[in-house]
Parts: sequence; structure tokens; C-alpha cells
Amino acid sequence: MNVKTYFSKLLHRFTRYFRLLFLFAKFSLMAQAEYRLNFFSGVTVECGYLLVKLSYVAVVTMAGVNIGGLSPDEIVIFIGTYILMTGIYMVVYPSFSSLSQKVREGSLDMLIVKPVSLQFMLSFQNIDFSMLIPNAAAGIILIVTGWYQAGLPVTLVSVSGFILFLLSGVFLTYSLFLLPHLLCFWLVSNRGIAEITAAVWDFNNMPQLIYGKWMQRLGTFILPVFIITNFPGLFLLDRLTPFLLFWGLAAPVLFFILCRLVFSRAVKHYTSAGG
Repeated sequence: MNVKTYFSKLLHRFTRYFRLLFLFAKFSLMAQAEYRLNFFSGVTVECGYLLVKLSYVAVVTMAGVNIGGLSPDEIVIFIGTYILMTGIYMVVYPSFSSLSQKVREGSLDMLIVKPVSLQFMLSFQNIDFSMLIPNAAAGIILIVTGWYQAGLPVTLVSVSGFILFLLSGVFLTYSLFLLPHLLCFWLVSNRGIAEITAAVWDFNNMPQLIYGKWMQRLGTFILPVFIITNFPGLFLLDRLTPFLLFWGLAAPVLFFILCRLVFSRAVKHYTSAGG
């Protein structure tokens, strides 16, 4: 197979899965539209949680002091990134959390036989927009406001780099937080693990610079949750070394490979409804 043929097939496969993702999003939105009260109640509840998150912004701006070498306006960028990424994470979280039930009930049987990646189906079959909308709107507003108030330059490099590390964070979020849910293939219940992952995610609600050096290293290299919401802001502030720039882009790839390997092994332990 020559290079041209390989990339042609790769592009065809990417286009196919992109269309499937669009269909999943469309059908999920249609399903939520049928039960509008549930949808709007979900948005309302998430807005309540959002108000709690915005209280961090109020405290930081009213205090008017530097934290971890960051001005209040710069901290707003980090909090806005955290809120935006939370909304994106919540899009796939229902699919992650329902994986345990599918394994227990043996309902993966119908998905395994389909000519589509099982991991893709399990990850994006159910997409929740009720938590994405308020978080994405508030996150973007906070990022833009903090960016402007901090007087940071708006250039092609700064915008492109910020978006690049946002996409890197989305990729890493998927791989890093799917991994603990895969333990349901071996355990009867992974509810406790899901609660731990939620607690780990909340470490991102403030910049990593407020933590000690060992906590920063742990959250950057061992369990790299800080890459998700901190690296876009750190890039804007020119606080990423060449090695951290490389690691911020390499970690999502490495953890995705790890996620694929664990998922492949996990499926081998799956016992279908028919035994």
C-alpha cells in the first residue's frame, strides 16, 4: 500500500466517523427535544452549579490580590477555561457513567456486532447538551473578558496556540477520564472510582500555580489533569518551557494509546448476555 492510498483510506475513515458523530449529536438533540422539560431542568440545574463556580471569580476579583504570581484577570482566564472544559467533558460523561450498567446487563452484545469501533459507539452514542450550553457560554465569556482585562496580546500565534492546547485538553480529557470507567469490565461496581475522578477533575477549578511544586509535578506528569485547563492559559502568559510545550501535545497521544490498549484488553473480559 503506497502513501497516497493509505492517507486516502485514513481520510475516508475520518470522514465516516465524523458523520457518525454528527448523527449521534443530531439524534441525541432530537431525543432531548422530545422531553423539553427534562432538558430545561438539566440546564437550570447546571446553571445553579455554574453560579457556584462563578463565586470563585467574584472572590478573586473582589480580593484583588495576586495568587501564585497571577493577577486576578489572569486567574479569570484559567477559571473560564476550566468551566469551558467542564461543559465539553459533560458531553460524554453520561456515556462514560452508563458503561458500567451496559457491562452488567450484557447490553453490549448489539454494539459489538456493528461494523463500527465499539469504543466510539460507547463514547458518543449518548451526547448531553444540557450541561454543555451554559458552561461553554460562561467559559468563553470569562476567557475573553480575562484576556482583555489582563492586556494580553491578541495575535495569530497566541490565539492559535490557545486553541491548540484547548483541543489537546479535550483529547486528554477523553482518554484520561475514560480509563477509570473501564475498570467496570473487571469490577462489579465502579461508583467509588467515578466519584474519585470527579474530585480529581475539580482540582482544575483554580490555576495549578496555587499548589506546591510536588502537586504540580504530579498533576502534570503522573496524572496530567493540569494540562487540560492550565496549559492554554500558561501558553498565553508565556510560562511554558519547550519541554512543557512538547509534553502538553505528547501526553494526549500517549494516554489515548494507553486507553486503546486498556479498552482492547477490557473487552476480552466482557461476558455477553448469552454467556
